[in-house]
Amino acid sequence: MAHDYETRVEEALQAGMTGWDFSWLKGRADGEGPSWDYGRLARARLPRARSLLDIDTGGGEFLASLAPLPPTSAATENWPPNLPLARARLSPLGVEVHRASGRNLPSGRFDLILNRHGLLDAASIRAALAPGGRLLTQQVGSRNQPELNEAVGIPSPADPDGWTLDVAVRALEGAGLRVTTAREEMSPYVFRDIGAVVFQLCAVPWQFPGFDPSAHEPALRRLDRHVGRTGGFTAHDHRFLIEARAGS
Repeated sequence: MAHDYETRVEEALQAGMTGWDFSWLKGRADGEGPSWDYGRLARARLPRARSLLDIDTGGGEFLASLAPLPPTSAATENWPPNLPLARARLSPLGVEVHRASGRNLPSGRFDLILNRHGLLDAASIRAALAPGGRLLTQQVGSRNQPELNEAVGIPSPADPDGWTLDVAVRALEGAGLRVTTAREEMSPYVFRDIGAVVFQLCAVPWQFPGFDPSAHEPALRRLDRHVGRTGGFTAHDHRFLIEARAGS
């Protein structure tokens, strides 16, 4: 791996991202993640479901990893570049992929709704759940990686209290769902080189609005020197997990 600043930044800019795939960061950034395993929890609930909806599926990477899927399975994705990726990956598994947002869900009533880092609209989810149906969601909270915003000099656009476990639980209960699991954690995530930092800043533009490598070069070079001295730059991921159930 090249060691100069310019080369690492250019590698990150050229890497881009397809779907919702952060695999380019492997070996360049790593984190403990939350204490729960969302994939294991989702897989354990599939045998009891005859119908499944995955909200904001990205390129379908996560949902495909859960196969085999229930006989009636659907997914939503609202970002046009992701739609052909999701359809190519999920159609062979029998999944119908709809262009829809988390507020405009496909018709039907589902035994299980999965939502990993997608828009969580309580009323829409309640309407889409079959009697006794379950929602399992992992969300990125509004306190996600504030250290990175501060280091680059981009104020976070989110109210730190705007999207937390308490806020989401109140919304789901207000829609008539019974919350059975509610957990929230902050876990360290370490960037091992400046290329990883730039990739993250580009991949999540809603958290880092207006990021431009040239305009933010002084801050990025300071980060690069920090990583060179200490071996990494640590931020903290904000995640929460909720399972909720519709009435019978």
